[in-house]
Amino acid sequence: MLIGCPREIKNREYRVGLTPESTKELTRNGHQVWIETGAGAGIGAEDREYIEAGAQIVDRPEAIFAECEMVVKVKEPQPEERARLREGQILYTYLHLAPDAAQTADLVKSGVTAIAYETVTGAGGGLPLLKPMSQVAGRMSIQAGATALEKVHGGRGVLLGGVPGVMPAKVIVIGGGVVGFNAAQMAAGLGADVTIMDRNPEVLERVGTHFESRAKTRFSNQANLEEAVSEADLVIGAVLIPGASAPKVVTRAMLDMMKPGAVLVDVAIDQGGCFETSRATTHDDPTYVLEHIVHYCVANMPGAVARTSTYALNNVTLPHALRIADLGWREAMRRDAHLAAGLNVHAGHVTYPAVASELGYDLLPLEDALA
Repeated sequence: MLIGCPREIKNREYRVGLTPESTKELTRNGHQVWIETGAGAGIGAEDREYIEAGAQIVDRPEAIFAECEMVVKVKEPQPEERARLREGQILYTYLHLAPDAAQTADLVKSGVTAIAYETVTGAGGGLPLLKPMSQVAGRMSIQAGATALEKVHGGRGVLLGGVPGVMPAKVIVIGGGVVGFNAAQMAAGLGADVTIMDRNPEVLERVGTHFESRAKTRFSNQANLEEAVSEADLVIGAVLIPGASAPKVVTRAMLDMMKPGAVLVDVAIDQGGCFETSRATTHDDPTYVLEHIVHYCVANMPGAVARTSTYALNNVTLPHALRIADLGWREAMRRDAHLAAGLNVHAGHVTYPAVASELGYDLLPLEDALA
């Protein structure tokens, strides 16, 4: 199979879909790989390393989109990239379609077969291709929140861990999944006063057992949320419904209850955000202040630590890329129901139930797409 990897063009996105090591695995299996020149620069990977791994370097992305059978990326295709996609081509990347009607419409129109990292499932019921980026984003959310809390950035001027004789910051983590767990781990490690909120008693038991006295747990109902948010210095939004838009757990009205200069970090912004007042921001302009509350809503947080993120991502995406290339996407999905869960769009139809439901498309059942 001819596989292409273009340079990412989203704002401050330094990750790359294939590392030189992943490229070597694909070429060793008999596949051709085209890499856009400079695609690996953000992780310190030179064109020379890709050539040594067996890839061909191409000067512009047009050739990749025009010729390659499968395009491997990191972030969702931007409008100019979507215009180059074509019928019968495989797109393998993060998509986050439910809150993105424009992207979904373009993918449907293109006829592409789009496989989303974030909906591929795992044997334990998790999302293994999303997990490493959730780990990175969860840990980064505390770094970002700590910076935003500084007075010079509009925050309350509070140090997360406090100092002897001065209370630490109160950190509320909404959601006890992978993002929330990693956020709580970082915040507790810095000495903050951490509370993890979730609606699943089993999740609360698990994180409570892990953190013991280093973090508290609290059931996430409306009354408890309002009280917790009103006392918080930093709130981390870590709520996920796989493939669907995130629920709005913090409303605009709750902002009036919060301390001026408190910080909201919305790690669910890729799925539309879990705060009612969230709107996507970039690494160039990461925060905004609304109702005296600082909002951090960068949609590609892991792109800031591109080398760590790229290698963590390739560790989990490469095995499926090899199967798709070796067997073709249909046969690979027939053999692996977890990979099949990643199919979101095919030949002008939406194939993922949550996306079809959210955006009003008729659903093409997976079995029909695989027929």
